[in-house]
Amino acid sequence: MCGILALILADPNSAASAELYEGLGILQHRGQDAAGIITCGQKGRLYQSKANGMVRDVFSKNQLLNLVGSMGVGHVRYPTAGTSSTSEAQPFYVNSPYGIVVAHNGNLTNTKELRNFVDNEAHRHVNTESDSELLLNVFAHYLQETGKVRVNEDDIFKALTQVYKKCIGGYAVTAMIAGFGLIAFRDPHGIRPLIYGERKTHYGTDYMVSSESVVLDALGFTNFVDVKPGEAIIITNKSVTKRQCVEPREFAPCIFEYVYFARPDSIMDGVSVYKARLAMGEALADQVTKKLGRNLDIDVVIPVPDTSRSAALQVSYRLNILYREGFIKNRYIGRTFIMPGQSLREKSVRRKLNPMQPEFAGKNVLIVDDSIVRGTTSREIIQMARDAGAKKVYFASCAPPLRFPNVYGIDMPTRTELIAYNRTEEEIAEELGADHVIFQNLEDLVKSVSKFNPALKAFDVSVFTGSYVTGDVDESYLVDLEQSRNGTLKKMASTGEVIGLHNAHTFK
Repeated sequence: MCGILALILADPNSAASAELYEGLGILQHRGQDAAGIITCGQKGRLYQSKANGMVRDVFSKNQLLNLVGSMGVGHVRYPTAGTSSTSEAQPFYVNSPYGIVVAHNGNLTNTKELRNFVDNEAHRHVNTESDSELLLNVFAHYLQETGKVRVNEDDIFKALTQVYKKCIGGYAVTAMIAGFGLIAFRDPHGIRPLIYGERKTHYGTDYMVSSESVVLDALGFTNFVDVKPGEAIIITNKSVTKRQCVEPREFAPCIFEYVYFARPDSIMDGVSVYKARLAMGEALADQVTKKLGRNLDIDVVIPVPDTSRSAALQVSYRLNILYREGFIKNRYIGRTFIMPGQSLREKSVRRKLNPMQPEFAGKNVLIVDDSIVRGTTSREIIQMARDAGAKKVYFASCAPPLRFPNVYGIDMPTRTELIAYNRTEEEIAEELGADHVIFQNLEDLVKSVSKFNPALKAFDVSVFTGSYVTGDVDESYLVDLEQSRNGTLKKMASTGEVIGLHNAHTFK
């Protein structure tokens, strides 16, 4: 899962780097493995800074000052394809044709075919294992086919139409062509989110594209518009041009964005994430009653901070049971679910959360979390509750059991890693050490989101059902995926330095 940004300022003498840096900080929850910015200055010169690490650590003041230019693209990354190498930090860049920069959120499911195409037909060099670099080179190939010294909007749209035909999977992309402008496009199913807004200034109108609306809101942009499935947007200093490059297929945004990934103050495809999580809490409370009966012996409802707070509040309200904050979070530890490596996740949980003993001692507690993925965090939390003196520990998940891998950009690649795979709810509770585990009903989860936007008729719920909306993922694909990732889920060490762009500027 990644966060992407693009910004173009109306004042050609201004610097986009500062707001790109701020925006990436706001999107930090979407990826903590690496961060990068590429800007475009005078005469189409590109400036780059990217590395492994958190946003605040990757960019120094001097580096930001050296990112010259009034437009740029930014990215925060957690790797779902390829490795954790610094060389795979984004944005990616190719010099030919025209100088193209791409930042990609998602995952392509036909990388074997694309790698063969790029090698044998496009004759382009790919330097990493990243599917994002493949997407960039496919786009570059079709742009090069124009044979022009300079391209226009129509040429770009035609090239993107070919990209849509070639690339299968879930993807949201921000791109930049040196000296020309910004591009934003989204897969035909709209699996990954993408939104843009505008900001009026003395010089004209600034535009920003982002994975989440919260960035636009925080930086003073208004008139938010979601990029439609199969749609491409081209933004220059002169105009904003849209085109439906491919007929949209079944609109199926990833429901896990609403459950876990997105910030609660974001609005995605017309749905407030906060309101959706409140609705999830109401539905989950009904599941608790169905599972445990109406005569509940629960003394207190406790959320796992931070994403489950909204839902836990509604569970408490609907069940008329006291709500308490039972865990104090160290905000300087990363999100354990998206940390590379199981051992690192296990060590991190107790460093990240500390139980408040008075809220557990001698009580029957209902702990509410957004989901149970590998079970690493849940198991440790339940044990912490018992160590703090809880008599009984019930554990409720705002999501149904996750039994299948996500292939569209969330790092849960193998079935055997998922605690719910081939286990009943009773077996899951035993594995976690809970007295009971209560899961959300899938139909109720879908209604919790769609009730706020009737236009959303379907969602990508493949992690719960094993049915993949792109239609190209079958058992053999999953077996190949598991075999390729087995034992080498993440390469923790960097495999080399990034081949850099011009990144020096003299200020007088």
